[in-house]
Amino acid sequence: MHPQTLRQYDRLGLVNPSRTAGKSRRYSLRDVMQLREIARLGSEGITLEGIRRILELENLNQELARRVRELESALADELLNRPGRRVFAAGAEGEIVSLKNGTRSQRRTEVVVWRP
Repeated sequence: MHPQTLRQYDRLGLVNPSRTAGKSRRYSLRDVMQLREIARLGSEGITLEGIRRILELENLNQELARRVRELESALADELLNRPGRRVFAAGAEGEIVSLKNGTRSQRRTEVVVWRP
């Protein structure tokens, strides 16, 4: 890529390379992958603003996926640390019934005839 193109991408925030003491840009492997993605999207006719938005949404998606994994892990840990802590069932009228660990809900066995 042309140095002016790299400066423009840096200015727009499409890529954020680290800097040396002499203010030179240093691109990481992640930055290079991002630049390749920018070039690919640009070759498909997407504007720089569109590319910026796509990258922003992809980064947000990755962050949300990471947070979901984190919450799932915390939930799994909680379930392992406190197994059978609370058990619920639905009552005949749709209400929520709390049950003790190891018990089953009582089933009604009477026959009910319904006539419209």
